[in-house]
Amino acid sequence: MTGTLIVNNLAGLLIVSSLLVIGARQPKNSALFYALQSMVLVLIFIALAFTMHAEELFLWSGTAFVTKVLLVPYIMYKALGKLQDPKADTPVIGLGLLILIAAVIIVLSYLVVDSVQLPMVAELKPALSVSLSHFFLGLLCIVSQRNILKQIFGYCLMENGAHLTLALMAYKAPELVEIGVATDAIFAVIIMSVMARKIYHTLKTLDVRQLTALKG
Repeated sequence: MTGTLIVNNLAGLLIVSSLLVIGARQPKNSALFYALQSMVLVLIFIALAFTMHAEELFLWSGTAFVTKVLLVPYIMYKALGKLQDPKADTPVIGLGLLILIAAVIIVLSYLVVDSVQLPMVAELKPALSVSLSHFFLGLLCIVSQRNILKQIFGYCLMENGAHLTLALMAYKAPELVEIGVATDAIFAVIIMSVMARKIYHTLKTLDVRQLTALKG
């Protein structure tokens, strides 16, 4: 099995894990599925490092493992695990329709990427289309969920997609770039987690449709 085939197959697992993150009813389960997805992303970085002979990606994989597989899921699991609002766990869109929309997003993303001629990623177009679709899957997670905590994971999915795009298109970028991207994600998650806890303790709800008290 060639390196590019491994990368493309692992990218397919990213899609599966994204659907698990979005479809999970409990935010704590979403945190675990997000950790699983981030581990797949780390494996993609390692496979790309061997395929592209890019030693920088080995450093990227180490940083991504610490931040995305360990720190971010831990922050989400511990900081938000005690926040419970069963009324907010029901999504706006049913699971069947959610999967259908996700399938349309994935197909359209592949068609867009396939029409672009990029010699440097000619054999990695499936992986590149996955990175593009992750941005829209993140948006889908945000608009389809009533639970604020689940919407935070929508941002995390979008960030993973951007991370994969950067690895595919700029795999020779220095480690400082990767550290900047990872640090940005951690601080964003911390800020959103603090805001979610504040909303919950003040209004006793995690349902975005019940936050009319926040209107100006």
